[in-house]
Amino acid sequence: MATTKKAPAKKAAPKAAVTGKIDVSVIVPLYNEEESVPHLLKRIADVMRKHKWTWELICVDDGSKDTTAQVLDKSRKDYPELVPVYFRRNYGQTAAMQAGLDHARGDVMVTMDGDLQNDPNDIPRLMERIKHVDVVSGWRKDRKDNTFMRTIPSRIANRLISSVTGVELHDYGCSLKAYRREVIENVRLYGELHRFIPALVSQYGATIEEMVVTHHAREHGVSKYGISRTFRVILDLLAVKFFLKYLHRPMHAFGMVGLSCLTPGVLICLYLTLLKIFTGAEIGSRPLLMMGVMLILIGVQLLGMGILGELLVRIYHEPLGRKQYILRDGPKRR
Repeated sequence: MATTKKAPAKKAAPKAAVTGKIDVSVIVPLYNEEESVPHLLKRIADVMRKHKWTWELICVDDGSKDTTAQVLDKSRKDYPELVPVYFRRNYGQTAAMQAGLDHARGDVMVTMDGDLQNDPNDIPRLMERIKHVDVVSGWRKDRKDNTFMRTIPSRIANRLISSVTGVELHDYGCSLKAYRREVIENVRLYGELHRFIPALVSQYGATIEEMVVTHHAREHGVSKYGISRTFRVILDLLAVKFFLKYLHRPMHAFGMVGLSCLTPGVLICLYLTLLKIFTGAEIGSRPLLMMGVMLILIGVQLLGMGILGELLVRIYHEPLGRKQYILRDGPKRR
């Protein structure tokens, strides 16, 4: 009796990527991380597939000069949850973070670095904590890159940012954070603002909590951070302070400084004018006259800048119908 040969069993195809709205979007900016990407994708997938969440992994290639983009492209068949985004050139970590947020569909967005120093095993802990707050910020309490050139500027920056913004965090530089969609979707990032997201969302009344996370030593590649970034952070901090306090009332910022210059300038010039009228004293060569005129000019310019700022705020809000408030979907989380 003839026997029929059984056909070899077909290998199960990877699960199709989830369409529509999902639970979690993991966002990872990448720059020259060709060696780290395969390990990163596997570690994240191993953690996420243990849970019942619908999820996606958005990897933004920030114009890498190595083969990071090619590695991402080849990995798509093994990781259907992977959503690669490719920049034409290097725009920086903040732009890459914004691109990831723009492409994300998750109710919760988790951001992390692509150098394997953040641990994907912390993601479930973040997801558990964010049930009660709007933002969970990672704290690398036991850092594995404790070099003088990294830790001292970092500590100074963290204390300065906390003091200026009023949002007390130990580690603003930690990329491992979780955000609820309703608070992060209203934030636009540029410059070095990605590290200030907790402070930026605080203006919308977001509740923020800090959580100690695991930190690993870098396994591959070299660090992209340098002391020059500290100075850029300080400049962006000034912008953040302005946004938090004067975004919708720029006249209060420029006007107060303008009046502080204009008032003494007018008083000085009035004094010199009366001195000239009643005593006939020579005032043209007095440094006080130059100071008074300069203060008046500076004050008028600052008041003018305040008026222009008010006009820009009206242009920003009125024609496009933008709101100055955001509603909650329920009571404030505790």
